[in-house]
Amino acid sequence: MGPTAAGKTGLSLDLAERLGGEVVNTDAMQLYRGMDVGTATLAPDERRGVPHHLLDLLDVTEPANVAAFQVLARRTIAEVRARGAVPVLVGGSALYTRAVLDRFEFPGTDPAVRARWEQRLDEVGAPALHAELADLDPAAAATIEPANGRRVVRALEVGELTGRSYTATLPAMTYVDPATVQVGLAIDRPVLDARIARRVEQMYDAGLLDEVRRLLDQGLAQGLTASRAIGYPEAAAHLAGELTRADAVERTVVATRRFARRQLGWWRKDPRITWVDHDDPDRLSVALQAVAAASVGP
Repeated sequence: MGPTAAGKTGLSLDLAERLGGEVVNTDAMQLYRGMDVGTATLAPDERRGVPHHLLDLLDVTEPANVAAFQVLARRTIAEVRARGAVPVLVGGSALYTRAVLDRFEFPGTDPAVRARWEQRLDEVGAPALHAELADLDPAAAATIEPANGRRVVRALEVGELTGRSYTATLPAMTYVDPATVQVGLAIDRPVLDARIARRVEQMYDAGLLDEVRRLLDQGLAQGLTASRAIGYPEAAAHLAGELTRADAVERTVVATRRFARRQLGWWRKDPRITWVDHDDPDRLSVALQAVAAASVGP
């Protein structure tokens, strides 16, 4: 794991090659078909012959569901191991990764309760509903962006159904499978910021606008999850004449940097991660040492 543009893909391929592994995607947005340029999904001819799983599963109109992903990912991991291969998970979605790795039980849902809070969201908007959550469950509100209406609704639903804070449903740091090793890519903030800016420019040069134009025709704007992927709303606003290309690029850069800070904030709380410098020429060796140490055990 590691923030956007830190070099996760390269290290994951290196590890897969050395360990006899197969890559399992844990990035929520790479689950979507056609969202390749904006999510930096690796093209098949760039995968070094390493099998990849859990890519291109959903249409952009379908919502991503972390509980369903947990089941699918764990089944995929079991299948990889049954073939005698090593599953190498890679992705920037911290919640999705933790849901797969750790003991994480999802609270149930009630369609009627969910619908009532979704109606409230439509009536007052995400920031106002977030303020209501802050009154009812301050701890949960502190972990959710005010603009993320979907997560606000879920927090309110869980609180109503369970009587407990939404934060109580987050996973404990206990691996489901003890044979788990986490490797994080560390990178200085100024270097990361520059890499993010360069990546966004490269995405536009690589055809992001054409990709978004095509996905809009497929219903991207109506997708509850896909439409929020960083870079896509900004590109859509440019196509609609609401932003210049330069403004769309700048807003995407700012949003990506903010997301990278949140990613690091989540992962830095996990003492089980072995951190390696993104530009360390020996980073593969360090990662392999962590794997070997876990194999030997205490």
